[in-house]
Amino acid sequence: MGPRDVLGDHSVSRVETLSAGILRLACIDSEAPPLFNLADDHGNRRGYEPEAAELVASVLGLRIEWTYLDWDDMLPAVRDHRVDAVWCGQGIIPERQAVVNFTDPYAVFDETVLVRKGDPARSPEDLVGYKVAAIEGSANMKLAVTFEGAEPVAFNGADVFGEMLAALRNGEVDAMVDDDVVTVPLGEEPAYDVAFTHPTGNRWGIGVAKDNPFLLAELNAALATVVADGRLERVWTKWMPHLPYPLAAEVAV
Repeated sequence: MGPRDVLGDHSVSRVETLSAGILRLACIDSEAPPLFNLADDHGNRRGYEPEAAELVASVLGLRIEWTYLDWDDMLPAVRDHRVDAVWCGQGIIPERQAVVNFTDPYAVFDETVLVRKGDPARSPEDLVGYKVAAIEGSANMKLAVTFEGAEPVAFNGADVFGEMLAALRNGEVDAMVDDDVVTVPLGEEPAYDVAFTHPTGNRWGIGVAKDNPFLLAELNAALATVVADGRLERVWTKWMPHLPYPLAAEVAV
């Protein structure tokens, strides 16, 4: 028997979480396809992240409950045990590793700079004098601050992605940086152009409280299972067929 014991017709999870049988995950409530969309009236969402999370939870015999928070409140919520983990576009960077521990990656993305339609910028050198939006404390911001002559503008909040897009559309900023999975498709829309993509190989993980190594180990084991049996790759291809699947060599069983 593993983390889930099967008794008759019932599955009983042996993974300890804040509420028995439930994996409470933090994320923002935002429209950021194909990663996720806004929650419906029942608090559920569709997209790569929710479906990947359901896969991992199913291996552990757990049911997911999403807790929607501001971006800058997610890691403190994990640290303070208000939620079990954060599964929400968290690049594994030292600043975040100081607050929580991360699993092996469930995604790897590069980062893309988005500008308004018709803007000629196509390289970092073209961003001199530009106001460049990025999420505060993120891997995207770590890239934005390297653009010599540009002015990084930090964003936060419950719908940080939507707020950055609105600021770009209305001219409050001249460009924004985010992962290619959400920005490259926007280049096909009338309001935006893709300036360039930087090959950062930004690895995303599930953030778990530092004093909960058991849950971290169980999540890693479940993640390795769905990588090894091909289920995570099928979910990746369903939602992001334009991006090559990066995880076959990333997570060892």
